[in-house]
Amino acid sequence: MLLLSLSGCKATQAPASRAPSATSLAAAPESRSVQVVAQPHISVPTTVLTGLDVLEANHFLVLQGKRIGLLTHPAGANRKGVSAVEVLRHAPGVNLVALFGTEHGVYDELPASSIYPDHKDAITGLPIFSLYNGKTHRPTKAQLKGVDALVVDLQDIGVRSYTFTGAMKQVMEGCFENNVEVIVLDRPNPLGGLKVDGPLLDAPWLGSALVNEFPVPYVHGLTIGELARYAKETPGILRIPEVARVKGRLTVVPMVGWQRKMRWPDTGLTWLKTSTNIPTYAAVMGYPMTGLGTIMGHFSSGVGTQYPFRGIYNQNIRTDVLKKELENFNIPGLQYRVVSVPTTKASKSGQGLFVEVADWDLWRPTELNFYMMKLTCKYDGKNPYALAGKTATDGFIKHVGSSAFFHELAQKGARIDVEAYMKRWQVEDAQFQQKTRVFWLYH
Repeated sequence: MLLLSLSGCKATQAPASRAPSATSLAAAPESRSVQVVAQPHISVPTTVLTGLDVLEANHFLVLQGKRIGLLTHPAGANRKGVSAVEVLRHAPGVNLVALFGTEHGVYDELPASSIYPDHKDAITGLPIFSLYNGKTHRPTKAQLKGVDALVVDLQDIGVRSYTFTGAMKQVMEGCFENNVEVIVLDRPNPLGGLKVDGPLLDAPWLGSALVNEFPVPYVHGLTIGELARYAKETPGILRIPEVARVKGRLTVVPMVGWQRKMRWPDTGLTWLKTSTNIPTYAAVMGYPMTGLGTIMGHFSSGVGTQYPFRGIYNQNIRTDVLKKELENFNIPGLQYRVVSVPTTKASKSGQGLFVEVADWDLWRPTELNFYMMKLTCKYDGKNPYALAGKTATDGFIKHVGSSAFFHELAQKGARIDVEAYMKRWQVEDAQFQQKTRVFWLYH
């Protein structure tokens, strides 16, 4: 196993062509305590090996001699579908001593936002320490007692407000303050590494909730391992003393075979549900398109209980009218088709629109949300954004990221110029992408 030091030290042998060069690694500032495990040469049936697969291929050497904690969920599995929990508890020479759980729990057994206490795992007999306990999302000194390194293996979806990257960041904060190493097993960004879209998070809201732990555009184009490097090497992202940030130990185990142009279907990997409403890759694509547009007003993501985040429905707008309204906006890359589902007692919405991404290159993942908001103002009778109280306003800005857009939406309603904001954000997104290229692990 090779470890490439980000301080620019040369590897003892030439890295594989997919690995970052020593020059690119050296470009990152303050890199003394970050390591990237070099990618081995492996021939496998799948296109991409995740960090967990690479860890196995390297015989778990980075974990040897350490007491290991593991933060994961069911989507944290190897290419054969075996969970990270099972892989590590049976790995030769690996001493797995504790599990850590964030939102939904280690086994995805809990609904969104459900808090839960520390408890014993009935399957493994290991303690499960809750990072979703209603008090803190950081691992505490007591939870980290007896842990030398905490491994993070979480599948993200490439969107700022999805809480798993926030959980990783708070793990870094808690571990760095308690002298515990963090080892991030990298996984694909399912939207690829080239799409960057939507508003950046306003600085005052950074770290106020798990949905806004990173100062990034809504669709950020980074992997979870790259986000970890970004947080470790950039002052002001981690909310801990600078001495703890600088001295904190971060190791990233990168993927083999992943390229930035890859979308999830290109990886050869099987999508495993990351949460209840993200059961498929179709839902992954829909989350940044429609999720923000349902925060206020009468839009729903999904039609009945089907098409999560890809279907949209509004009780105030006939489906044919909604289709015509959206087509008149000429949103690049999108098409719409009417879909029908059986009505139930829980949902009387038997008909809605399915959103098709007809042209990936033209598609701006967040754009539809803001036109949904515009239609909300037009059809809700009274502008719900203008009527919103502090809690609802704060919740909107925490997720969307832009207070300026919210206040103009509240003031102008359906007269808001969405395209002007999209153009502004595109400029800012391009600047962000250029700034963060130094943290890229893949090309």
